Amino acid sequence: MNELRVSVSPHLRGPRTTQNIMLDVLIALCPAFIASVILFGWRSILLTAVSAAACVACEYIWERLMKKPVTVGDLSAVVTGVLLAFNVPASMPVWELIVGDIVAIVCVKMLFGGIGCNFVNPALVGRVVMFFSFTGDMTNYQFPSVTAGRVDALSSATPLAAIRAGELNWDYFGRLLLGTHGGVLGETCAIALIAGGVYLCVRKVIKPIIPLAYLGSTLVFGWIFGSSQPVLAVFSGGLLLGAIFMATDYVTSPTTNLGKLVFGLGCGLLTAMMRTFASSAGAVTFSILLMNLVVPYINDLTAPKPFGGVEAK
Repeated sequence: MNELRVSVSPHLRGPRTTQNIMLDVLIALCPAFIASVILFGWRSILLTAVSAAACVACEYIWERLMKKPVTVGDLSAVVTGVLLAFNVPASMPVWELIVGDIVAIVCVKMLFGGIGCNFVNPALVGRVVMFFSFTGDMTNYQFPSVTAGRVDALSSATPLAAIRAGELNWDYFGRLLLGTHGGVLGETCAIALIAGGVYLCVRKVIKPIIPLAYLGSTLVFGWIFGSSQPVLAVFSGGLLLGAIFMATDYVTSPTTNLGKLVFGLGCGLLTAMMRTFASSAGAVTFSILLMNLVVPYINDLTAPKPFGGVEAK
């Protein structure tokens, strides 16, 4: 007799597994990781390795304590750890980063049932908790300058701060592409992030709808709201990292193509508004999290009607 099995989505299964999807994401993150090591030195390796290990350990310990199947082999915890490390500056104390890892895995992911059940992005919630708990360390940005084979810390404004002050011009564009400016580990080098995004699209891990809608709407709404350099703003403040690697999270983004478009446009609108009117350092983070909360409604409103179906009375 066949058993009726009830589980979380997806219910239509293909040859790809969670593990090889997460492995592709890790491969796509490698260019940004290499760039962070070149720009910020050995602490990039330390923070990334510790964060990934802490997330895996949290998930493993929780599942053993709760007597649930151990799922750390799917690599989703590793991806969360790497993304969380990419959201902190190189000077971040290790123990504070581990606090963010615990929040991301235990409070956001495992308490809600594990992978596929969280309603917001775990890494972004971990970042928010660290931002409000350790604001000084989270905003202690490093300013790399690769000169004579060494990396120095420079005292200068971050790109977003310079844009708000009207001090940033197109001469700075090369630095935005190469990442030789202040910021957190994984957000600075635009070329590395774009290369990772192209890889994910080629491998069909993600569709380009959300990243393109997010980046394009941020540019357009930034221009409408009076940003002095809306194009340069697209390459600043972690927008590429968020649009490519976080807004496209399978669990917390819409399933339909129209829903993905609406989601990306909503993220862009909120990001442009927060950057223009609130000067928020976490505009990308808060925009994606807010849109995560309305994903169920977006899915309902954009779900295609079955062929031959009729509306419910």
